[in-house]
Amino acid sequence: MKTLNNPDQKKFRKNLNSYAKYSSLAFQMIFIILAGTFGGIKIDHWLKLEFPIFTILLSFLSVILAMYYAIKDIIKFK
Repeated sequence: MKTLNNPDQKKFRKNLNSYAKYSSLAFQMIFIILAGTFGGIKIDHWLKLEFPIFTILLSFLSVILAMYYAIKDIIKFK
């Protein structure tokens, strides 16, 4: 098994860990936004509303929530 004595290997490992953290953050954001949007669509369909107020509202709120979690995690990563 190789050891990480080489500075290039340590830098590569650190960069790989950063990519993994930020990739998982992106997937979390996508999941939050999709869950809010589809939840709004289902509520609008269930209430048989002509104007998709819950879709718009929950989509907007889910984007704000995703941004909050992203900022919180980015600050934690630093």
